[in-house]
Amino acid sequence: MSWGTELWDQFDNLEKHTQWGIDILEKYIKFVKERTEIEISYAKQLRNLSKKYQPKKNSKEEEEYKYTSCKAFISTLNEMNDYAGQHEVISENMTSQITVELTRYVQELKQERKSHFHDGRKAQQHIETCWKQLESSKRRFERDCKEADRAQQYFEKMDADINVTKADVEKARQQAQLRHQMAEDSKADYSSTLQKFNHEQHEHYYTHIPSIFQKIQEMEERRIVRIGESMKTYAEVDRQVIPIIGKCLDGIAKAAESIDQKNDSQLVIEAYKSGFEPPGDIEFEDYTQPMKRTISETSLSNSRGDSKTELKFASKSKGKLWPFIKKNKLSLKLGAGPEDFSNLPPEQRRKKLQQKVDELNKEIQKEMDQRDAITKMKDVYIKNPQMGDPGSLDHKLTEVGQNIEKLRLEVQKFEAWLTEVEGRLPVRGEQARRQSGMYEAQNTPSVNNCAQDRESPDGSYTEEQSQENELKMMATDFDDEFDDEEPLPTIGTCKALYTFEGQNEGTISISEGEILYVIEEDKGDGWTRIRRNEDEEGYVPTSYVEVYLDKNAKGAMTYI
Repeated sequence: MSWGTELWDQFDNLEKHTQWGIDILEKYIKFVKERTEIEISYAKQLRNLSKKYQPKKNSKEEEEYKYTSCKAFISTLNEMNDYAGQHEVISENMTSQITVELTRYVQELKQERKSHFHDGRKAQQHIETCWKQLESSKRRFERDCKEADRAQQYFEKMDADINVTKADVEKARQQAQLRHQMAEDSKADYSSTLQKFNHEQHEHYYTHIPSIFQKIQEMEERRIVRIGESMKTYAEVDRQVIPIIGKCLDGIAKAAESIDQKNDSQLVIEAYKSGFEPPGDIEFEDYTQPMKRTISETSLSNSRGDSKTELKFASKSKGKLWPFIKKNKLSLKLGAGPEDFSNLPPEQRRKKLQQKVDELNKEIQKEMDQRDAITKMKDVYIKNPQMGDPGSLDHKLTEVGQNIEKLRLEVQKFEAWLTEVEGRLPVRGEQARRQSGMYEAQNTPSVNNCAQDRESPDGSYTEEQSQENELKMMATDFDDEFDDEEPLPTIGTCKALYTFEGQNEGTISISEGEILYVIEEDKGDGWTRIRRNEDEEGYVPTSYVEVYLDKNAKGAMTYI
């Protein structure tokens, strides 16, 4: 099966077919190129998606990712990032192994095809030239033969005419002989040209054209093989990343299996546990014994010594049984609690103190590492004075030492607070249903009366209960002040100059350009109380808003 023998007369069709083959190859290159662009775009979108849902550093959202379900989600995002990387690998490998290679091969193929068809056209032009020569020689032979016949007929006519002179007859005879000689020469030339043409034609159709077409056939078959190899490479590039993609998916599945609902529940306990004991039973107040009640009230007045405070607590007793059940509104203007975190419940305070101790220990370790590095550098300077002056490092060493000492003092201070808190934390089962501060603040005065009423289960007086009781009473008082008061009236409006993220308790988030209602002026602490609607109100920095007070409310003033 050879194009040279089977398709010897299909030069034009072969030229069209090979051009079509190159077009197919270029179409496949374009297909692969678009696939690589899709892979790159897909990988980019996956990376952006993974980045979009990653928790922001040093944000509240990052703290929430301590739960196993959230950790599994982070693992999923990381695995998706690796998954996107594999699609980038697919794009890179397809580009380097298919697109680039085939593009170079197409250029070579075009040059080779051009060369082969140039040789074919050259061979065709040569056989056409030989054919023209043969036709020319044939026509000349035909013309000379006809001229010789006419000359012979003219001579015979002149020779038969008695009126013609002998000289004219001789002239006609010589002319006839000349024409016959020319015809013989033309015949010989035609015969030679014909033989030459037949030889050239045989060579053309049985040697030159088969050789050229065979090369074109081999070229076309190489193109077909090459596109087949490229398709295999296309599949292999995908197949090579399947194990890694499988590992990514296995990682996601493993992360899902690592979710521990019990552990997450325990973390919720650790995050929000206050450390207080639940309130105890409320004692029955027997109002059928007025004498006993009168005596109790008298003893309460004597023990407290502050009838105003007593009346305040008595009037605001609403049966609250739990301290810190409302948000601590004391911190809404401050933005930060006291250094010893005494504004927090015991358990949360312990966690914050422990966290602070750990942070300080890390700082101490950094300073110690820096001190060691400076000491080593100083030793090098001592051994090699040309590298530097050892004395220039003494000041730095002294400064680092002072920093370490300050940090150690801070650690001792926080550890002392931590020890104090850990000593006060109640233990379940060790103390049976301790009375709550709310109960002490609103029920029989004898509960709040004196030290003998605050006893631990073994009958001994505990200073811890006294302090805890006082703290609970203060929290109750403060919460009740907010609970009992009527909603503050609107005294003006304000426009948000900047966006403010209200993350602390009591603050409210605002957006630039937002219009809100003012319900309390700045009291000199830098905060203004505003309201968005009936359910949303809080404090914002005064410098973040432009305030317009109503004329009927303390005059028209503007704060910027």
